[in-house]
Amino acid sequence: MSEAATPTQPQSTEAELIAVRREKLAKLRELGIDPYGARFETTTTPAALRADFAEGVQVKVAGRLSAIRTMGKSVFFQVADIHGSIQGYLGLKELSETDLAAWKCLDRGDWIGIEGETFVTRTGEPTVKVASFTVLSKALRPMPDKWHGVADRETIYRKRHLDLMSNEDSAAIFLKRSMMIAEIRRFLQDRGFLEVETPMLQDIPGGAAARPFETFHNALGMPLTLRIAPELFLKRLLVGGFTKVFELNRNFRNEGISRRHNPEFTMLEAYWAFSDFEEMANLVEELTCSLAEKFCGGLKIEHKDEEGNVIKTIDLSRPWKRESYHTLIAGAAGDDFFTITPQQRRERCDELGVQISPDMADHEVVQQVFEKLVEEKTFNPCFVTHVSSELVPLAKLSPGGKTVEVYELIINGQEISPGYSELNDPDIQRERLEHQSGEETQKVDYDFIETLEHGMPPAGGIGIGIDRLIMMLTGAASIRDVVLFPLLKRKE
Repeated sequence: MSEAATPTQPQSTEAELIAVRREKLAKLRELGIDPYGARFETTTTPAALRADFAEGVQVKVAGRLSAIRTMGKSVFFQVADIHGSIQGYLGLKELSETDLAAWKCLDRGDWIGIEGETFVTRTGEPTVKVASFTVLSKALRPMPDKWHGVADRETIYRKRHLDLMSNEDSAAIFLKRSMMIAEIRRFLQDRGFLEVETPMLQDIPGGAAARPFETFHNALGMPLTLRIAPELFLKRLLVGGFTKVFELNRNFRNEGISRRHNPEFTMLEAYWAFSDFEEMANLVEELTCSLAEKFCGGLKIEHKDEEGNVIKTIDLSRPWKRESYHTLIAGAAGDDFFTITPQQRRERCDELGVQISPDMADHEVVQQVFEKLVEEKTFNPCFVTHVSSELVPLAKLSPGGKTVEVYELIINGQEISPGYSELNDPDIQRERLEHQSGEETQKVDYDFIETLEHGMPPAGGIGIGIDRLIMMLTGAASIRDVVLFPLLKRKE
């Protein structure tokens, strides 16, 4: 019998369960059975067998014992992996003495391989009638309770393996994430983009305004940082002759943690020579809708609460709204917002309930209004275009020189993707970066500016926060629900 208990039975302590499992481990060894198995040739997987099921077929399949139900001399059980499960049937009367003793040493959570013939039960369940089984791994710790799974959020994030083996919805999100990333690669490669890799260790962090993680290279005797963005290296490739290039990369920012921020995150950056921010917006719109239609069943994305009630529906139907930064802010803060004085703008913030600090520059005050009154209240897709030039030092100026040719894609109250017409004038780029760094000119990447002096073609560029995109497409409430191993504070 399995150690699993029904909700009405008393539960043993974990220590007691582990002790019982160790006894079974020893018994397997006494029987001459390696409890940690070896190579097992499979003909299919549990999910593939179920999806393309036919009766009377000899199969070999392996997985974790996720459920065991003993009925007299008959045992029905589930063999599962991350993709799905298949039922197995075992007649205990038909087992040899050794195999029967070995079976009695198995529990939920153990890995086995089974060989047998497929059939359908009287209740219509696809099943494998087991002729032989092989012990592949004896689990010493029990699986989560089969009735409730893992419900505690901290346990879910700290022990993702328990979450994946017991929560089907969580496993489905990570399977979907993996398939979406593969589709993003295919989508770009089909359009002529080449995937590249650029350094994670950088002498001068660039491509974004963020605090980096700092480290030190002993052999070179020099400080280094983990990259905050790959942008400057990807633009070097444009100078070198690449015309369509992308990188799916890991970025690191030594900043706050929230339901939308993890210090280590996945970003897509892509650059397209001879393009601009509007064409890049078209690309992102097409890519996102393609992912939604392929993996989410359509362009209406439902977000639900923990009880399964729909709390909002995001509509990705095309074409997506495009509106200028200043127009959107004026609509939220007053038509006169950009004609009143900076001091009056600060006073308006008080009236609107937007918190600002005394040391904020005027463009930072405006950005705070945007984030609180526009961004956080925008759920359906909106490309916010022509942002103030102070905010984006790496983008090309719009005609007139007060804004830059930029979009910020907002969906579900957060930025999903920025896109630029890339600045390729080395003199203007030098001025912008030096202004941004203030007195700390050692933070300016002059090697990058020198690279631009060799000539970078006009180009459009995009970044897509993959974690946030997947949050939006799957309805996840927190970035931790779409990152397999989010960073957590060490437990004392």
